[in-house]
Amino acid sequence: MSVDVYLNFNGNCREAAEFYAEVFGTEKPKIMTFGETPSNPDYPLPEEAKNLVMHTRLNIDGSNVMFSDVFPGMPFVAGNNISLAFVNKDEERIRSVFQKLKEGGTVKMELQETFWSKCYGSLKDKFGIEWQFNYDNGMTDG
Repeated sequence: MSVDVYLNFNGNCREAAEFYAEVFGTEKPKIMTFGETPSNPDYPLPEEAKNLVMHTRLNIDGSNVMFSDVFPGMPFVAGNNISLAFVNKDEERIRSVFQKLKEGGTVKMELQETFWSKCYGSLKDKFGIEWQFNYDNGMTDG
């Protein structure tokens, strides 16, 4: 499996991903916007979020680099917009690594099922490193 780099952008993710695809000679990225995600009547999607990138990925010389825009209203700090994504097909391994890395750290999202993963979560470890955890069912791009 892998530990992948995840980059966040402040509204210009599509431009950045397309630029990097051209620079590194990869396929044009497949982009999922926030507007293409399943709707939730309890959390209506703001108009300004609909065309922002929720997820895209490039394979750059064998490494997965994933990208997204930050959701409107979420903090964005240039230089702190990088996280590592632990992607694995072994859910118990994901849970074990998550439990170990959360010691002394801050859980941002407990491991839970989402529309893209049966086991996803995120945290900042005791050293200030941002981590995302994602079960790889072989169907997702990240």
